[in-house]
Amino acid sequence: MQLDTFDKKIIGLLQQDASLSAAEVGERVGLSQSQCWRRIERLEKDGVIIQRVALVDRKKVGLDMMLFAHVKLNGHSRNALPEFSAAIQQFPEIMECHVLLGNVDFLLRLIVPDVHAYERFFFERLSRLPMVQEVNTMIALSQIKSTTVLPLELVGA
Repeated sequence: MQLDTFDKKIIGLLQQDASLSAAEVGERVGLSQSQCWRRIERLEKDGVIIQRVALVDRKKVGLDMMLFAHVKLNGHSRNALPEFSAAIQQFPEIMECHVLLGNVDFLLRLIVPDVHAYERFFFERLSRLPMVQEVNTMIALSQIKSTTVLPLELVGA
């Protein structure tokens, strides 16, 4: 889908604050409320805007630990990938899962309250998946940058 300058500005503003009304967004980008509302509706209908959410400070709600895990599967049978994918959908600790090329199969980003919660998760759930051969986990000590804002200025560059 081609995004014009107004679309990019609208998306940029909504990435910063999804609670803005169409009138507020329209005023900031130079469109009428109705023009802006129609563009937002189209962006949602076309799947460019997937969802509007509240971002929560994980530490303020007691989820102090972020970890990254490399997961290697036993084999690459036809069923291993879909079975692993289905299994991890049931684990709320896993925030993201990426399929990788290279010597590991998946990269997981996990959020848990503490190391003991991860230990329970690892031994009671993740390591018990029959297709999992190896898991290498790294604990994030601190976070330097975290954003949900996509670099729209790179589109069409």
